[in-house]
Amino acid sequence: MPIWKRNLYVCWFGVFVSSIGMSQIAPVLPLYINHLGVSDTHLVEQYSGLAFGITFILSAVFSPIWGIAADKFGRKPMLLRASLGMAIVIFSMGFAQNVYELIGLRLLQGIITGYASACTALIATQTDKAHAGWALGTLSTAGIAGSLLGPSIGGFIELHFGMRNVFFITGVLLLFAFITTLLFVKENFTRVEKKAQSTKEIWSSIPEKNLIITLFVTYFALTMAMYSIEPVLTLYVTSLTSNTEHVALLAGFIFSSSGLANMIAAPRLGRLSDKIGAHKVMLIALIVAGLLFIPQALVHQPWELMVLRFLLGLAAGGLNPSVNILLKKITPDTLTGRVFGFSMSAGYLGVFIGSILGGQIAAWFSLRAVFFTTGAILLLNAAWVYFKAYKQLNVIAAESR
Repeated sequence: MPIWKRNLYVCWFGVFVSSIGMSQIAPVLPLYINHLGVSDTHLVEQYSGLAFGITFILSAVFSPIWGIAADKFGRKPMLLRASLGMAIVIFSMGFAQNVYELIGLRLLQGIITGYASACTALIATQTDKAHAGWALGTLSTAGIAGSLLGPSIGGFIELHFGMRNVFFITGVLLLFAFITTLLFVKENFTRVEKKAQSTKEIWSSIPEKNLIITLFVTYFALTMAMYSIEPVLTLYVTSLTSNTEHVALLAGFIFSSSGLANMIAAPRLGRLSDKIGAHKVMLIALIVAGLLFIPQALVHQPWELMVLRFLLGLAAGGLNPSVNILLKKITPDTLTGRVFGFSMSAGYLGVFIGSILGGQIAAWFSLRAVFFTTGAILLLNAAWVYFKAYKQLNVIAAESR
């Protein structure tokens, strides 16, 4: 097996598990905070929001920092640091005695993250051009699938094995990811000894700045759209069915359907990107994803919503790998880690803002308004990509062939 393919498989598992580690706490967080002695409902809600959001905010801040370290010391050391650090921190959450310890550990989790961005930089720089689209498309399924399936996995573990075991089991899985990374990931990295550049110097050395910003915004819009429904999905499913006995399980299936579709579509659309151009796949996927949000606001049965969420996952599967492919093409190898670190920051901010935005729109307007708003954001982003960057991306794609 080629080294790049073995690295891809090991990184896929690690990104999948680390994404679960970031998101699995969502369904059990309020219950765990209550278990830790907070009984007032309003305080539980406040602490839940703080504990959930603080991880993603700090991840957005520290991802570029770890990206700089990856370019300086190599990507594999960053993989080992992140996987072992997250294993220890998440496992320790199971021993928390009060809500302040839990929030402190969530804060620490956000600081030490960076496994996914280091994996993306590793695969992007060590995979040949002919397989880059497929490899990055395959890798992208791990993060999205882990994030989307994480809440369902966390809820399942809590139901069958107990609340604290959610953290213990996830910590053990991350430890296994650390061991497989240590043993099987190979990197040909030559350290360049030179003075560390400032952020201004790094930015000035990046070509095609407008395109970089456009791609960051697109990745931000994608993650915001995919997570805008998370805080209100269970409520929306409840409004669509008279049988509320298994509504949480039904909502989990509906939410996970888009993750399953993404896993199916992303490698195939990544391979298509290698043939026709990632910019074309990205633009079409943005338009289709934006349009698919609109009928979700008009459904009357849960199964209709599940079908549309599945189709949305198919379309979204063309976005993340396309963004990564284009970033790789317009970024020098010496800056890849830093650029992908900034890209991950945009994604983490999208998760955080999307979750807040969905809940606020539902509270102020209606549940169905969440879908209309999110669809409009993606369609506006598609228009911006077309008029601001499409022609330039077309030229770059033609030159790289």
